[in-house]
Amino acid sequence: MKSAAVRSYRQGARAAAAEATGERILDAFIARLQSGWFDEITLDAVARDAGVTVQTVIRRFGGKEGLLDSAHDRFGAAIRARRATPRGDAKAAVAAIIEDYEAIGDLIMRVLAQEDRYPPLKAVSDVGRASHRAWTGEQFAPWLERLDEPARTAAHDALVVATDIYVWKLVRRDFGRSREALAATMRRLIAAALGQPEYAIF
Repeated sequence: MKSAAVRSYRQGARAAAAEATGERILDAFIARLQSGWFDEITLDAVARDAGVTVQTVIRRFGGKEGLLDSAHDRFGAAIRARRATPRGDAKAAVAAIIEDYEAIGDLIMRVLAQEDRYPPLKAVSDVGRASHRAWTGEQFAPWLERLDEPARTAAHDALVVATDIYVWKLVRRDFGRSREALAATMRRLIAAALGQPEYAIF
């Protein structure tokens, strides 16, 4: 019994160490992705930053595309958590989308700037676009459901634009405005998209 318990403990410790190593490698890759370009990231650099060998990176992730897939999975979970607001709560939705962009917007913009050159980044971006459309459709469903086609599709399109990352980038990065100013801009755009006065939505 004691021997079995020792083996179980050692296996658990090895699994935990392997998981920690994987997270460290992924952290190193994401740091490189945030500050550089995809074609400039090498497995040598990622391994060096993580304090492991290149073979360890390859064995754990397979290569850069595997690293990108794992990073996407991590970010996807975090994005879903930040955007998890009650259906129909427009005020919470605006706060959540701004919080999300503040956390990851610069990295997303860097990925978008490279998507036409690298198919793996294009695939990640396409998933993000589809997810954003689905999120707006769910969050603003109480208003969209009142509309007939094609008005519903047009309003949904406008909502996607009103809450898009490029709106965040323009207001926060290009104009240098506050988060409050961004929220006010999004509220106006959302109200216009739905053909409602702001007070009726927020």
